Amino acid sequence: MAGTARCQVPHAVVAGGGIGGLTAAIALHRTGWRVTVLERAGSLEPVGAGIGLAPNSQRALDVLGLGDRVRGLSAWQGTGGVRAGNGRWLVRTSTAATEREFGGGLVSLHRATLVDLLVGALPADCLRLGIEARLVDPGGPGRTAVVATGDGDIEADLVVGADGIDSRVRSALFPAHPGPRYAGFTAWRLVVPAPEDPFEPHETWGRGGVWGTHPLKDGRVYAYATALVPQGGRAPDSEKAELERRFARWHDPIPEIIAGARPEDVLRNDVRHLIEPLPAYHRGRTALLGDAAHAMAPTLGQGGNQAIEDAVVLAHHLAPDTDLFAGLAAYSAARVPRTTAIVRQSARTARLNHLTDGTLIAVRDTLLRTACRIGPNMIMRGFAAIADWRPPGPPYAAGTDAGAQERASARR
Repeated sequence: MAGTARCQVPHAVVAGGGIGGLTAAIALHRTGWRVTVLERAGSLEPVGAGIGLAPNSQRALDVLGLGDRVRGLSAWQGTGGVRAGNGRWLVRTSTAATEREFGGGLVSLHRATLVDLLVGALPADCLRLGIEARLVDPGGPGRTAVVATGDGDIEADLVVGADGIDSRVRSALFPAHPGPRYAGFTAWRLVVPAPEDPFEPHETWGRGGVWGTHPLKDGRVYAYATALVPQGGRAPDSEKAELERRFARWHDPIPEIIAGARPEDVLRNDVRHLIEPLPAYHRGRTALLGDAAHAMAPTLGQGGNQAIEDAVVLAHHLAPDTDLFAGLAAYSAARVPRTTAIVRQSARTARLNHLTDGTLIAVRDTLLRTACRIGPNMIMRGFAAIADWRPPGPPYAAGTDAGAQERASARR
């Protein structure tokens, strides 16, 4: 590869073994890189409960030969949508509608399932656990990047910072950046056995909070909740008890799902985001992706999806016959505008679905119901530019998919 310091097979070091880092390692390996993944945890036990993979990330996984395996894990068939706190439907949609509009549906799965799928696609010797990585030198023309570990320094033709929202790689590249800020709300997540009575997947917008319930292929349910609270708060007894206080009087099946959870099943994290964008997602021979580059509120469900996109686009621009530095510049040019827009759209959506004023909530809900009656496509338009994305390489190519062009023309 032009721009590397040596003529041998180029070596990439990925700092972080989460979804973005593992996907990047697979994509780079398939492109022709020798890859080492450094994960500071001693085991790959994903932090979190579930994740929803939208059509855009499924297409990115198609490039790696994993898209159909993910689609095979889908449990949603039929209808669902957005509800008010009393259970009234505000927006109705269906798997058929999302297939027609976006060329695919949402696949909800446990993060551990996705991590296992990604690890299975990696070379057996590339993953190193229990290794703390620190970027010493981002590298540049004529010199490799250097990563320090407890086992000694590692020189690399490329370093990928996939080390999360508190990324040390990002801090080393852009020390003047203010970093993540509190988004104004906290989030709870849990995976529990499915309730006895069937339910339609839904996200419920109540007063100052949100609840979501989605089935998993294995018969369990992934649920999440959010609420406007001061930063750093914790329940005085248990987070399950906090969910009961806040959501147990909402519509079915929410009370049953909370009752079926054990206190240890409930995870709570304050939501932070990189609302001030970085100037670029690379410096020298080092690139950032995922939360390290563009942490966003979960209100559009795109955090993990965008990390997967990042990984595939990065590898596309760093093929063996390309110049490394030109490829990294092209990666930033492709990803910064798109992800910055999604970070901002996620923040706007968070303000909309966490309203506390009763009059504003009534206006919001009326507008949603009216728009849905006029035409479900109106509701989907805000998500269309996200879900319609195509990877810039086989089996897709950005801007060449006829189905996407037809849907875009219809929306206009």
